[in-house]
Amino acid sequence: MSGKENKYRFLFAGGGTGGHLFPAVAVAEKIKSLVPEAEILFIGTKTKIEGKIVPELGYKFSPIWIKGFARKFNTENLLFPVKLFVSVIQSIVINMKFKPKVAIGTGGYVSGPAIFGASIMGAKIILLEQNSYPGVTTRLLENYADEIHISFEDSKKYFRNEEKLFLTGNPVRESLKRIPKKEALNYFGLNGNKKTLFAVGGSLGARAINEAMASAVKDFEKSSVQVIWQTGKNGYEGFKNFASENIKVFPFIDRMNIAYSACDLLLARAGGITIAELLTLGIPCILVPSSNVAENHQYYNAKSLLDNEAAILIDETDLKGMISDRIISLLNDEKKLFALSSNALNLAKPNAANIIAQNAIKYAEAV
Repeated sequence: MSGKENKYRFLFAGGGTGGHLFPAVAVAEKIKSLVPEAEILFIGTKTKIEGKIVPELGYKFSPIWIKGFARKFNTENLLFPVKLFVSVIQSIVINMKFKPKVAIGTGGYVSGPAIFGASIMGAKIILLEQNSYPGVTTRLLENYADEIHISFEDSKKYFRNEEKLFLTGNPVRESLKRIPKKEALNYFGLNGNKKTLFAVGGSLGARAINEAMASAVKDFEKSSVQVIWQTGKNGYEGFKNFASENIKVFPFIDRMNIAYSACDLLLARAGGITIAELLTLGIPCILVPSSNVAENHQYYNAKSLLDNEAAILIDETDLKGMISDRIISLLNDEKKLFALSSNALNLAKPNAANIIAQNAIKYAEAV
């Protein structure tokens, strides 16, 4: 079916990090399952995660030249106005050729030019905001949006038009499902009679979490706590020697649902994807927000869960001195683990991808 004949044409813009990309993928997958003939195009940058992942998933991908404005001055910031102007022109051309009925922006600097270009072409605009404190791109695009789907009640106060807001949650992929715990532990070669910690700092890793874990390994061994530890690709060489029968160390874990299914407790950053996944699966968690992110949004994410007694928050500056005692104590407190899990499930929005996909399809059919 040609682009001119098919009314089901959806453009997705969001990337730079997995936190912006994977919610878009979750919605795209749901649209495809509901409307197999749908045409889907992603706009992003070649050099970031979307440039690799999107083509691997079989979706069409059109790159633009945009790059974010660095918070610390560097010479590339001088090129930002030029890159922004070129990216807007590129986005308009891409939109003129593709003629999307609906454009879905999931944040990150790439969303700005792409969604602006789609709005010029008359597409309906749906924005997704993963973080408690909305990103600058989402706030700048508010006037162009027909709907804005947020993940936290706290986000409402940062937008001007409440009629556009929907507390839908952050979409997660359908592949995120628990498997039996025994099966998950066997996958990692772990003991079903011991408590299990899953420590993860993201695909590239988190130095503060990795260093704290290294300092706590001996205490974990003494207390019969077994560990699944994703160091990140950048940290693996420095920490792989801590691996043992009870400490499983990996640079990256593709099957995250298995690691989640195996663990009794999660130690992680507080990015949008992590929050959505732990809520969906009801995983007791200690969150360690990264301070090296735009507008300190991870702290606000973690604080929202803390306020609802759905997670424990530890500042990364305090982590190294208290990690082993805090984790071992929590793993031995079944009542607290159950409460964290229950409260997380109460905040979960597992139907987010379906709701957003259904709304996008209705817009496409109405145009």
